[in-house]
Amino acid sequence: MATKEEIRSTRRQHRRALAPEQIAAAGAALAGHGTAWAKEISAGEPGTFAVYLGVGFEPPTLPLIEALHRDGHRVLLPVCEPERHLTWVYWTPDTRFVRSTYAPIDEPEGDRFGTEEAAAATGIFMPATAVDGDGNRIGQGGGYYDRFLQGLEVLGKRPRTIAVTYDDDVLPSGSIPAEEFDQPVSEILTPSGIVRLSR
Repeated sequence: MATKEEIRSTRRQHRRALAPEQIAAAGAALAGHGTAWAKEISAGEPGTFAVYLGVGFEPPTLPLIEALHRDGHRVLLPVCEPERHLTWVYWTPDTRFVRSTYAPIDEPEGDRFGTEEAAAATGIFMPATAVDGDGNRIGQGGGYYDRFLQGLEVLGKRPRTIAVTYDDDVLPSGSIPAEEFDQPVSEILTPSGIVRLSR
């Protein structure tokens, strides 16, 4: 079995080969399927969703963020803090982004809220470099989201969580080595639609 780092490297190489029009089309499709998922789990009512801003060759999530806002939902975006902690900022179309001090991502400026704010969200869209059929997820390697999910477990709150990937990043069961601290997912958002895992 390949290591997580080997899988992460392979998926990143694949993503770098995508053409700009492929990335743009993926962003539009993710927005469509993502807002449908949000409508489903919020029973058609305004909710709060924790998302993230996809950068570089990651699946683009800005169209999803904008679509959620247009649908009347509140959107939380993460900020990386020391010791692999995340805080959260409410996004609006006027929000400015700055480069993170701790990770290769763009982060929103604004008032920062702790894990409790995200724990009260209706749903969480989570970054993933790959996910296998068992729900094992590989992130960017920083460990921020694993620690965040552990924090939700401590609070006893776990909103519906969905990992966001390209279609080819969904791997067969048993492809990703699971570690004790890993938090599997049961749903994956891809440009082709929602993948629901039987876990």
